[in-house]
Amino acid sequence: MTPAQRVSLDLERALGPSRVLTDPDLCAAYARDESEAPSVVPPCVVRAETAADVAATLRACDERGVPVVPRGAGTGRTGGATVTVPSVVLDTSRLDGLKDIDRANGVAVVGAGMRTGALHAAVEREGLFYPPDPQSAEWCCLGGNVAENAGGPRAVKYGVTRDWVLGLECAHMDGALVQHGRRTAKGVTGYDTVGLLVGSEGTLGVFTEVTVRLTALPTAVRGVLAVFADAVAAGRAVAALLATGARPRCIELLDAICCDVMRADDPGVLPEGAGAALVIELDGFDEAAVAREAARAGECCVAAGAVSAHEAVDPAERAALWAVRRVMSRALRRRAAHKLSEDVVVPRAQVAELIARVQVIAAQERVVMPTYGHAGDGNLHVNLLWDRDDERPRVHRAIERLIEATLDLRGTLSGEHGIGVLKAPYLAWEQGPELIALQRRVKLAFDPKGLLNPGKIFSDTTSHRGC
Repeated sequence: MTPAQRVSLDLERALGPSRVLTDPDLCAAYARDESEAPSVVPPCVVRAETAADVAATLRACDERGVPVVPRGAGTGRTGGATVTVPSVVLDTSRLDGLKDIDRANGVAVVGAGMRTGALHAAVEREGLFYPPDPQSAEWCCLGGNVAENAGGPRAVKYGVTRDWVLGLECAHMDGALVQHGRRTAKGVTGYDTVGLLVGSEGTLGVFTEVTVRLTALPTAVRGVLAVFADAVAAGRAVAALLATGARPRCIELLDAICCDVMRADDPGVLPEGAGAALVIELDGFDEAAVAREAARAGECCVAAGAVSAHEAVDPAERAALWAVRRVMSRALRRRAAHKLSEDVVVPRAQVAELIARVQVIAAQERVVMPTYGHAGDGNLHVNLLWDRDDERPRVHRAIERLIEATLDLRGTLSGEHGIGVLKAPYLAWEQGPELIALQRRVKLAFDPKGLLNPGKIFSDTTSHRGC
C-alpha cells in the first residue's frame, strides 16, 4: 500500500468517507487551476468543511510524508493550485461562512472559502466597503485571494489584498491551528507574520479564516470611457492623468484586440474603430466633487491624445462595461486553443513603453499578445494566444522577452497572479541568490519536510517528489 493510500484510509476514518474522494474520475477535476501548467491527477481529495478538517488533513499527511496542495476555487493563472506531483488536494471552498461583521470597528471575519463577490455584497448591504476586487470575484475564494495577494482594478486607489487583511487563522503542516495578526486598526506585536503569509501561495500554511478591515461605502461613483487610436497613446494618458494628482479608483487599459473582444460580447459597449480604451472610475462621498473629478479626468485624456472621452453617469452603463471587462480572460481563451496570461508590473510612467515593447515582441515572434489590465498601478496582463504545438517555441521566446523588458523597465514579475509553477523558472531573473536562499529558510521553518504545495515559487529539484 502506498503512502497516499494509507493517508486516504486515515482521512476516511478521521473525517468520514463523504469528505474524502479517491475515485480518479472525480479527483481529476481537482488536478489543475485555470493556467496551462502541466498536472497529474491527485490520488486523494479532501473536501474540508471545518478548520478542524484542514488541521487533521495536514497532520495526517505530515505523519505519512505525503504532499498536500491547498485549493480554493481553482481560478489561479500560474499553477499555484496545480498538482505537479502525486499529492492530497485539500479543498477549502466549503469553509465559506460569514462569521462576523463589526460595523462599529470596520471589521469582517469570514471563512477562507467565501466567494469574494459574496463578501462584497454582504458588507455593502451594511453600508461598508471591502475594496479589493479581482476580476474573478464572483468565482474566486477569499483564501485564494490572500494566498496570491490578489489585486484588481480598484488597487490603484485602495491597494491590494495585503492592505486589508488584519488577521488569519492558519493551519500549519503539523496540524496546529494558529491565530496570526489582530483585530485592531494598529498593532506591532512581534513579527508581521500576516504580511508574510499573504502572498505565500499555499507554501507556508492553509488559511481557514480571514479577518479583514472595511471602510465606508462610497456614495458617489462616476465613470469615464476614453477611446484612443492605439494602446501606447492610452498608456501615455495614464501617466498624464496621474501626474495631475487625480486619484481614480480604477484606470483599466484595453488594447485593440481586447476592444474587439468587448464589442463582440456587447456591440454597443465601445465605438467601432477603437484602437484602445481607458475605463476610469472615480468615487467619493460628495456627488458634485466626484462629478468635477470625472470631468477633469476626461479633459486630461483628451489633452493627452484621446479621440473621445465619454462620461458614464448611468450605473447600468457602467455595469454593462464592467460585465464585459470581468470576463475578458475567458473571452480571450475562446479565441485560441491555448492561452497564457502573464501578469507583470512596471512603474506607472513606463506603461506606454512596456506596451510599445510588447507590440514589437508580438510582431517579431509572430504571437498574438492582447494586453489589458490595471494600468493605474502599472499592472498589465499580457496574454499569449496560439493554436498549434509548433508555435510553442515562439511563445516561449515571447515570454522571456516580455520578462526581460519588464525587468529592464525596473518592473516585477507579478502583481497579483503569483509565481506558482509557470513563473518559478524566472524568479532568479528578478531576485538575487541571497534573497532566494533566505526565503527557502523561511519555507523550511514552516514546512520542514517540504510537503506543502511542492514545486511552487522555487524552481528546482529539491522539492518533495510525491507519494
